[in-house]
Amino acid sequence: MSKTGNRFNISKRRMLTLMLASVALAGCGKSGKPEGESVQAAAANGAVEKPNLKLGFIKLTDMAPLAIAKEKGFFAEEGLNVTLEPQANWKVLLDGVIGGQLDGAHMLAGQPLAATLGMGTKADLIAPLSLDLNGNAITISNKVWQQIAPSLPKGADGKPLHPIPASALAPVIASYKAQGKSFKMGMVFPVSTHNYYLRYWLAAGGLNPGFYTPGDVAGTTDAQVQLSVTPPPQMPATLEAGTIDGYCVGEPWNQAAVQKKIGVPVITDDQIWHNNPEKVFGLRKDFADKYPGTTAAVLRAIIKAQQWLDAEDGKNRTEAVKILAQPNYVGADAQVIAASMTGKFTFAPGDTREAKGFNIFFDNYAGYPYYSDAVWFLTQMRRWGQLPADHPDQWYFDTAKAVYRPDLYMGAAKALVEKGTIPATALPETDGYKAPDSGFLDGITYDGKRPNEYLGKFKIGLKQGQSVTASGVK
Repeated sequence: MSKTGNRFNISKRRMLTLMLASVALAGCGKSGKPEGESVQAAAANGAVEKPNLKLGFIKLTDMAPLAIAKEKGFFAEEGLNVTLEPQANWKVLLDGVIGGQLDGAHMLAGQPLAATLGMGTKADLIAPLSLDLNGNAITISNKVWQQIAPSLPKGADGKPLHPIPASALAPVIASYKAQGKSFKMGMVFPVSTHNYYLRYWLAAGGLNPGFYTPGDVAGTTDAQVQLSVTPPPQMPATLEAGTIDGYCVGEPWNQAAVQKKIGVPVITDDQIWHNNPEKVFGLRKDFADKYPGTTAAVLRAIIKAQQWLDAEDGKNRTEAVKILAQPNYVGADAQVIAASMTGKFTFAPGDTREAKGFNIFFDNYAGYPYYSDAVWFLTQMRRWGQLPADHPDQWYFDTAKAVYRPDLYMGAAKALVEKGTIPATALPETDGYKAPDSGFLDGITYDGKRPNEYLGKFKIGLKQGQSVTASGVK
């Protein structure tokens, strides 16, 4: 179809949408508000108010729903003209959304929560959609791997048994300490999933990753392992330079270390927390309030892209890899991206294993922004001192509800169900909370409706009544 014809079809769709919205409003009460439906939800079924958008992303494979929505025409189908713009790091991306240079972005799950709470820059952000499940791994340098590999238990094939616990690092860390050196690992941002999953893995192995205090924004108080921030694409080079001894990052930057033969992945985040939530689509609350039709259109386009990515057991992943390899998206070698994106994960040359769930975009209700996911991130902020004071359970629930917006997700998704675009079975029947989850490395069960009880289960981490000072935990 020609570009002219495509524009004509989009125009017709816009006119039809406006007509339907007018009919719907004509059938409302005096207030113009349908019974049982918010004004924002009603407007979301109407026209696109702001068709030209700029969305930000970081060069990671889990930005795929945005790239696919653009390249496969899903944004255009919804009457949107979207520019996707890579950002230098997560701080620049966050500032772009808050400042209005970006209309929305591929965002760390903790960023909308932290911004709303005023951790750093204060801004009311929302997360109306989860972009994916899983997708990260922890990689250590060849030097460290060579020190721990001989003592690791092996399978019948002679390869190390996975997942590899952080306790395997203890002798190396002790050796470093004896030499007056610190064992250092990288993560991508203080409120990133990578920071929390890396800390979870270390603590589960008996290693203290350190606590945050108002005077220690690096979170190194009492740390046995020093964690620092490195932008994702720079991780392999930083590891190769010896600045860090390992890192937690999303793909393709673990596979890049394997390809360059400078590091070895030792565990995936799915092995730390099975089917863990990863990135979100984040935007300002006032944007969604002002442009509800546009927000709903963006969500519909992304949901369609998520379905395409997981369709028929990943039949489209090879095409997705080629798209992501383009320099305007991830810009990494297609072979490196494919090493984790097509149902397998390479831990070392000659050690490629099945990992069909390494990237999940649509299946398992991946797009639904669960309150319980938000609560989990908040518990980890408290566990490590980023939240310096206790809060009652209700505070966790209220904060999650203010930022995570399943109502907006469901509004967009139900419109797609009505059109037959996605199946009704793709929508969860839920109050916003998952059932208690035992899929963690350490076997501890997480119940999102009991956050303080959950925090009390950890051997390493702050509990109710505890705080951190420069001298340690009190």
